[in-house]
Amino acid sequence: MLHRMSTSTPEPARRGLLTERIARELEHGIRTGEYAPGDKLPSERELSVRFGASRNVVREVLRRLEAQQLIEVAPGRGSFVREQNSAQARGYDALYRAGRPTVRQLIEARLPLETEMVRLATELATERDIAVMRAAVVALECADEPVSKARADLEFHEAIAVAAGNPVLRIMLSSISGMMFEMMLRSNSDPSIAEPGVPHHPEIFEAIERRDAELAVERMRAHLRLGLRTYGRDLDVQVDVMAKQHIEMLLGEGRG
Repeated sequence: MLHRMSTSTPEPARRGLLTERIARELEHGIRTGEYAPGDKLPSERELSVRFGASRNVVREVLRRLEAQQLIEVAPGRGSFVREQNSAQARGYDALYRAGRPTVRQLIEARLPLETEMVRLATELATERDIAVMRAAVVALECADEPVSKARADLEFHEAIAVAAGNPVLRIMLSSISGMMFEMMLRSNSDPSIAEPGVPHHPEIFEAIERRDAELAVERMRAHLRLGLRTYGRDLDVQVDVMAKQHIEMLLGEGRG
């Protein structure tokens, strides 16, 4: 069930959402073979017309795909799809998505992973780790649009993974970070996903800073379980489908 927001989407937020939507569609086309290795992508002008976005937004999308090593940008010639090696093709994110995980399944996977990470982080975090977490909390509280909020949200959880000091746990979290980001886009822009008294990032961080591992675990568990009560029918929808629907809804609000 999708919930409409009470205010229209401001232009900076709309730009970020358009970037996400276009990048997701082009990345999907590349990974599924719609665009084969060596194929030339449509020009910036053509993509701009196709998606109803500015050339600057399209350039930002292309830079992102280039950073992901999905395309190669040849000045004066255009953007070409790169050959994907076997390691990239078997990436964890691609494997997980092939199983069509739902929001519920992602939450169920995060619960044991992130409660253990926050316990270790509370016990082992250095002053630098604490500073990084604090900066992420501040960035999240100051962010004023869904994409930047979701990025700061993800940075906070990744900072906990780093502070936990276990590279295996960190890699495990990193392998699902794409799907986490998609969930965070929804949770940071849908006022229906909230309950009074549920601990969020500042409360989790406070417990870590106090070195109270039991409280940090309790707050992280409560924070993650919130989605099981608030996502409604979307709880059993595929993560990427839910994210696409929510982005379209937010963009629709911006046109309203």
